[in-house]
Amino acid sequence: MTAPTTDTAIWWGNPSIDEANRRGAQVLNGHIGIEVVELGPDYLVATMPVEPRVHQPAGALHGGASVVLAETCASWAAIFAVDRTKYHCVGMEINANHLRPVFDGLLTGVARPIAIGRRTQVWDVRITDEQGRAVCASRCTMAVVETPSSYGLA
Repeated sequence: MTAPTTDTAIWWGNPSIDEANRRGAQVLNGHIGIEVVELGPDYLVATMPVEPRVHQPAGALHGGASVVLAETCASWAAIFAVDRTKYHCVGMEINANHLRPVFDGLLTGVARPIAIGRRTQVWDVRITDEQGRAVCASRCTMAVVETPSSYGLA
């Protein structure tokens, strides 16, 4: 891989929040209301509403929904950091520490790189509630793989 073509330190080409949301609309991301809302110079932000479709039976946020938000943040950030005509990123490992229960409101996930390598990337994702309190701390390792032309991901 060669250096990114943008003025930013980590994004490749012209990443599009609209593309991320359009492509996520009909898959799990869209079904639970995840939306990518911001792309900073070295971070990506997405939100997810806390409502019954992401609750566990006791009425609080399901930990798995937090993990989906975290992996969505890390995945789009990772994809935006590579040449999408040649590579795609897929999750290899994720961990999550659930720090407080949430019953409603809007969660915000922020992904920042720990390491961006040629074959793997590691992302730190912090999820907070509307009051800015920590809800979940996650780390996601992504594999950078060559994109077969049949995937149509470019």
